[in-house]
Amino acid sequence: MRLSLPERAFSVFNGLLLMLLAVGTLYPFYHVLMASFSDSKQLIAHSGVLLRPLGFQLDAYQAVLDNPNILNGYRNTIVIVVTGTLINLIMTTVAAYALSRTFMLKNTLLMMIVFTMFFSGGLIPNFLLVNNFLHMGGTYWALILPSAINSWNLIVMITSMRSIPESLIESARMDGAGEFRVLLRIVVPLSMPVISVMLLYYGVAHWNSWFQALLYLRDRETFPLQLILREILIFKNTESMSIGAGVGDQEAIGESIRYATIMVATLPILLVYPFLQKYFVKGVMVGAIKE
Repeated sequence: MRLSLPERAFSVFNGLLLMLLAVGTLYPFYHVLMASFSDSKQLIAHSGVLLRPLGFQLDAYQAVLDNPNILNGYRNTIVIVVTGTLINLIMTTVAAYALSRTFMLKNTLLMMIVFTMFFSGGLIPNFLLVNNFLHMGGTYWALILPSAINSWNLIVMITSMRSIPESLIESARMDGAGEFRVLLRIVVPLSMPVISVMLLYYGVAHWNSWFQALLYLRDRETFPLQLILREILIFKNTESMSIGAGVGDQEAIGESIRYATIMVATLPILLVYPFLQKYFVKGVMVGAIKE
């Protein structure tokens, strides 16, 4: 099919624009990666675009991985991500299945769920509820249970489950299957694309979460990785990882350590995406189509 001159011009312009957006998105990550492999002294003296490591070395990564706070934060974050995401998926899936079927007060419940997307009690009431009334302050449950179901994710999954033919579910009921068997044997396998998307959404949210941990966790041994990362990046707390360096070298070494810390904290969640990519587009589109 031959394209007209305006159509070819638009295609070229569109391609260049998308290329610029891709470069603008990827370059900051590439810059951090190159800086994390660079020599500390050369890095702090450098300014402008960084296209390759300045004196390749792995001292910053060695310092980060030798820091017990980083390893402890990793362990705490993995516990929070695995436990929290599992609870999120179970509760969201069960609630979405119930709300995708017809029963009394269904529309009322949906209206209440949508209402929470626009209005909330605010920070102080939530803190008083979780810390004083539910007595979950200082535990991981304060980070997991209050966010067990995300309203937007629930609505996406409800829309996806509504696309499952009712005749398929009715035939299973005629064969003697109960609601839980229908959910586990029919609905869940057919909803795996959208469930995989929810897995990514909830997992990334738990991995990147730091504010709730800052509010409710008091013992440093329970701090997740993002709180440790916050101390290193914002408060520049890298003295414990640059022991043995001279006073003048600590600032330079600290700069490389901060870049290496970002990479160590970011790479694991990025590596999960390729395994879910084949479900991602299909799951989002299925959940986005309204009957």
